[in-house]
Amino acid sequence: MMKDCQAFRVTLLLAYLVLVTRGKDASATEIRMEGGDVVDCVDVNLQQAFNHPLLKDHKIQMEPSSFPNGLNITSPFLHDVFEAHPPIVECPRGTVPILRNSRMKHIAGKLYINGVISKDNQQEVAGIKYYGDVYGARAIINVYEPKVKKSSKDLSATSIQIDNFGPFGLDSIAAGYSVAPNLAGDSSARFHVSWGEEGGQSKSCYDHTCPGFVQVNHNFVLGGRLQPVSVYNGKQYVITVLIYKDLMTKNWWVTYGKDNTPIGYWPNSLFTYLKDKGNFTLWGGYVAGPTASSDSPQMGSGHFATEGYGKAAFVKGVQIVDENGNLDILNVNKALVVSSDSTKYTVAGYDFDKYGMHMYYGGPGNLV
Repeated sequence: MMKDCQAFRVTLLLAYLVLVTRGKDASATEIRMEGGDVVDCVDVNLQQAFNHPLLKDHKIQMEPSSFPNGLNITSPFLHDVFEAHPPIVECPRGTVPILRNSRMKHIAGKLYINGVISKDNQQEVAGIKYYGDVYGARAIINVYEPKVKKSSKDLSATSIQIDNFGPFGLDSIAAGYSVAPNLAGDSSARFHVSWGEEGGQSKSCYDHTCPGFVQVNHNFVLGGRLQPVSVYNGKQYVITVLIYKDLMTKNWWVTYGKDNTPIGYWPNSLFTYLKDKGNFTLWGGYVAGPTASSDSPQMGSGHFATEGYGKAAFVKGVQIVDENGNLDILNVNKALVVSSDSTKYTVAGYDFDKYGMHMYYGGPGNLV
């Protein structure tokens, strides 16, 4: 389990109890982590999620009522790969770790799922689009730290994204990693969940920057640094990400790692169009921001897909969850390989096997 990975366990430098008042008193523990991040252990009932008007009377689901069938069947690797890990903190049970970041507090928490931070922002994408009904999606994602200029407001990310397009907008949910110096204050690969709801018209958020996502895991830090990361022509590190709809509660859960450790969920009541299912899914990389097209950052490893294993970033073990809660491979007739600008980013090695779809993707952008 992740909490047993001592090599990546957070060093507890300072912990003390303080009182927090958010309608009622609760104790919080402050934890300072290596690298400068600070985490507050907040009462699970007092997390930001419940400031959402639609969640005022929401009853927390502390664990999934079910998991997709077939999780015990994992895709074998032709090469040696290793797991990247988020920081693991020892918050008391009944609390959840919330990353404290003054930069994030001052930047509007409006990170749109597709990378659109505002209407004027640019974006590029390389990956697999799937047009079909889905009730979840899974993938093993190769983790790199693509170069993004610190002076820009751009980001580079790789994620699983599930949308449902309705007549007046869309709802979106996503989970994966990104490098966003202007947002995070450094160039580290960090794990995030993100979503857009209310028809995708105005509300779009990530982690705990605004109400919506309910965290139940008392060890996992959303927005935390992933370590180690892959090295070009060296050791390769991955994360396993699963998003799926709980068949009983209809909430959309996120799990992490090869052991499918639950992190938390988006309550079904948040959504207009994602209440039942998704009708569009994306696996792969995107870059977004004011200069994402005109002065594009790297994506993936920063190298083109044709360079292959150890040099180009990959996504593998790609599967969907069907209406009966079964993991399944994609219908090849509904999948589309896409690169918005093949001079900057490419997709190669795209194929299917009994364990799902796999591909290489990415490129240097304008940082050639």
